[in-house]
Amino acid sequence: MTATDHAVTLVRTAALAAADKLATDQLAFDVSEQLAITDAFLLASGANDRQVRAIVEEIEDKLRELDAKPIRREGHRDGRWVLLDYGDVVIHVQHAEEREFYALERLWRDCPVIELPAEIHGPTGAAAPAAPASTTPSTED
Repeated sequence: MTATDHAVTLVRTAALAAADKLATDQLAFDVSEQLAITDAFLLASGANDRQVRAIVEEIEDKLRELDAKPIRREGHRDGRWVLLDYGDVVIHVQHAEEREFYALERLWRDCPVIELPAEIHGPTGAAAPAAPASTTPSTED
């Protein structure tokens, strides 16, 4: 079994929303084989409590446009680790310190990664690799 198309759409939409608020280290996993309660996890980091809250609010706004409402929302007041449970998808937005300490990606590293849109930077925060430079010799005289 793999994550449903609906779950993947929610994950990708949430990732784009998080990127709009400059979330870093985004990573998504298909956990459908490991967990019966959800299909996918999205992990994202914010540099401070205020940014974590802004990321969460943007995710909620964009997913609301898809008629998705969280079943459960935890941690918003503290802004250190916010969990949004949409049933098919669970989204973790963490302060960078919590992300490093808890390292959720280590727990789920055996699960397939869900490819995020090209506009999203990878887990290291670095941009996608650039195309290789042309190796065609110059024909200038």
